[in-house]
Amino acid sequence: MTQAIHGDISVRVAVHTQSMPWSESPSSTVWRKRLHLVGPAESGQVTSVVRYQEHSQFPPHDHPDGEEILVLSGVFSDEHGDWAAGSYLLNPEGFRHAPYSRNGCLLFVKLRQYPGKERSHVAVNTLTMSWESVGAGRERKALYAQSGYQDTTRLERWSADSALGELAYPSGAELFVLDGSFADEHGRYEALTWMRLPAHFTHRPATHERCEVYVKEGGFAYLRSASAS
Repeated sequence: MTQAIHGDISVRVAVHTQSMPWSESPSSTVWRKRLHLVGPAESGQVTSVVRYQEHSQFPPHDHPDGEEILVLSGVFSDEHGDWAAGSYLLNPEGFRHAPYSRNGCLLFVKLRQYPGKERSHVAVNTLTMSWESVGAGRERKALYAQSGYQDTTRLERWSADSALGELAYPSGAELFVLDGSFADEHGRYEALTWMRLPAHFTHRPATHERCEVYVKEGGFAYLRSASAS
């Protein structure tokens, strides 16, 4: 059965995930907070915060239309390696694994939003990457960009007590606050807040403390839209 959670990509969404309850996944030791879903409950496009308990595992499975993972805390593992906090993974279409966590971990996960068999597999430790200055009070680390695909993913770090001016997202964007907080003319966003901003959205972020944010642009090209619920 087709379902929708924040499925209308034409509207702005801001979800403070720390206040959400956990719900069960098909594995009894893996829990999730679903921020966005369009399609069948276990095979639709979905964006979630996912928690693996200690000694947890998930059955082997494929990833049609790919998977993106950012490890927020702990260590996430599969037969391909151990991925500590700060690891960024893009597992392309056709990727298969049996994930687990020995001591537990917290993840930001996007599923079935990366079609294309020519996409590269990415596995990087963002903590060892250098920040690149892109203007006063603003730095970034590029995580994914590939010729032939419209989506790009990066981390941004905003200095304390910064007013960043007007930021524009011509093709829409998703933001996930990793550390610190920021505010704009629409509200205030603490750590682990997820936002989806529609095409042509603009805002004026400002910080009181240093803030680190995941930013994805161009991904709307691969999203299905449905009425929000």
